[in-house]
Amino acid sequence: MLFTRLRLTGFKSFVEPTELVIAPGLTGVVGPNGCGKSNLVEALRWVMGENSAKRMRGGEMDDVIFGGTSDRPARNLAEVVLGVDNTTRKAPAQFNDMTELEVSRRIERGEGSAYKVNGREVRARDVQLLFADAATGAHSPSLVSQGRVGALIAAKPADRRAILEDAAGIAGLYSRRHEAELRLRAAEANLTRLEDVIVTLEAQAQTLKKQARQAARYRDISDMIRKAEAVVLALRWRAMLAAREVAGQELHAAEQQVATTAGVAAEASTVQASAAAELPPLRQAEAAAAAELQRLAMARNELDGEERRLEAQRRALAERMEQIARDVERERGLAADASAAIARLDAERAELEAGRSAEAATRAQLKTALDHATAAAEAAEADYSALSQRMAADEARKVGLDRRIAELGARRARLTNELVGAGEQRARISADLASPEQLSLGESTAEEARRALESARQQVESAGEARSRAVALEAEARERRQALEAELAGLRAEASALADVLAAGAAQAGEPIIDRMTVTTGYETALGAALGDDLSAPLGTPDDTMGDSLAVRWDTLPEIQVLPALPPGATALGQFITTAPSALTRRLRMIGVVADVATGRALQPVLLPGQRLVTRAGDLWRWDGFTRLAGAPSAAAARLTQRARLTELGDIITRIEATRDQAAGAAEAAKQRAAETQAT
Repeated sequence: MLFTRLRLTGFKSFVEPTELVIAPGLTGVVGPNGCGKSNLVEALRWVMGENSAKRMRGGEMDDVIFGGTSDRPARNLAEVVLGVDNTTRKAPAQFNDMTELEVSRRIERGEGSAYKVNGREVRARDVQLLFADAATGAHSPSLVSQGRVGALIAAKPADRRAILEDAAGIAGLYSRRHEAELRLRAAEANLTRLEDVIVTLEAQAQTLKKQARQAARYRDISDMIRKAEAVVLALRWRAMLAAREVAGQELHAAEQQVATTAGVAAEASTVQASAAAELPPLRQAEAAAAAELQRLAMARNELDGEERRLEAQRRALAERMEQIARDVERERGLAADASAAIARLDAERAELEAGRSAEAATRAQLKTALDHATAAAEAAEADYSALSQRMAADEARKVGLDRRIAELGARRARLTNELVGAGEQRARISADLASPEQLSLGESTAEEARRALESARQQVESAGEARSRAVALEAEARERRQALEAELAGLRAEASALADVLAAGAAQAGEPIIDRMTVTTGYETALGAALGDDLSAPLGTPDDTMGDSLAVRWDTLPEIQVLPALPPGATALGQFITTAPSALTRRLRMIGVVADVATGRALQPVLLPGQRLVTRAGDLWRWDGFTRLAGAPSAAAARLTQRARLTELGDIITRIEATRDQAAGAAEAAKQRAAETQAT
């Protein structure tokens, strides 16, 4: 298969449309590391149907789209177009109508990718078969990428078989064979499923036959019921006709009875009319009697209510008189208590007046006693420290003396044994030597031996003293080393705690920008007051400027060349910042440091928008009138102080470690000297 050109748009580092012409012969791309050579090979593999993001050196397939830089925004789509020469007409039948094929793959962020051949959308499988028929493809051994040469050399027989099949041009047949096998398996699965469906349908058919028989029986029974109902209705109709004739006869008899009753009713109406004429006077008399009765009932109700109100008023007056009597008794008791309290307060006042005159003398005596007690406590503390040091020295000296006594005792026993042996040897020599010459020679030899023994004794004593001094020096060096180790452990614990606190603050939302700053000693509080909690935000990355990976961050903006100058008497805070990220340049150039509170208050009215003043103690004045005096807690100042303390602890730990190593060397040297004197 002959490739004619490769065009990339938005693929990895190729943000702009880039076209690579592949002329006949050998086409090569030469460049330094990182220029994008491997991206061209990956583009070929991707357009030929690669679906593994890991093989494309990414976490997901959207990573092949240009992700953006600090200068250019990210793209939302990428496209790779590969031109293929088809003059030999060896492409599949559906693509074999053109002399040149243009295979393209286009991906949109979050939407997936689509393939086209000569502008017509096709399946990914069709593109893979197109290249597989030409003995190439995304996974073809002929496409050699980084690290593939060594893999080809150390390939297993199965891998070598794939290389030979690819060289023979039958990779497409295997691909089609695999696809046909998949289709056959799918067909077999469908046949198996169809058999299950047939069995199910047969069971349903038996059920439907049974239901059909039941429906036919239901239809027959329904016809029989309908005929029986018709017969019943006919019989009812005939019975109703007979009942209608009987009812007609009864109606005629009732009409005659109504005529008779109407005559009787006419006579009763005449009697009612005469009675109605006599009724109105009686009704008027009844109405007058009822009105009188109502008036008398209302009068009685009013009298009953008045009686109840008078009774309630009488009870209320009685309760009020009892309350007044109780109030009088309580007021009398309160007056007696007040008189007793006034007398007691007068007595206490007299006592206080008497004690006030002696208070000054008592206070002077107590102050003198307190000063004496403080001086005595300090003297006792000094004596205690001196005694503790002397006790430690005496303990070390006692240990050395005990060891010296034990050594001298052992030496004395050894010398006594030697002396006894020398006496026995002298006796033997005296017995062996009989002539005066031999006796004289033995005496001279004995005298030399005594002198040598005395010299040896002096050497032993001097060596013992040297050993005692060496042991004392070793003990002193060991104690100093232990003290340094204890001090070093405390400092390391403090440094570890501070490091944990700083690390905990950095783990919440990224590394705070304050951890990237170095401040001149003494200006930590000023920086914390000027920037406050803003110092806890992390420094954003170039990718964050287009996304939301950090909700709160410091983005780096271009520096403003011309900014309003700070008022006279204020020094830019940036002069006291040794190191700081460029994202804080704008902020630091608008913050001034003043000498005291009076200067800050005087300069606040002339501050321009965005400017603020601080003191080393932490006072803050802002251009919009906001003021905060020193003493308000500041997490940023505390973090700066902790970082400064951590740096100071690092220096102190380094110095103490050096001193400890020196003490360890001195202890080891003293130990060696003690061993040497012991050997002597």
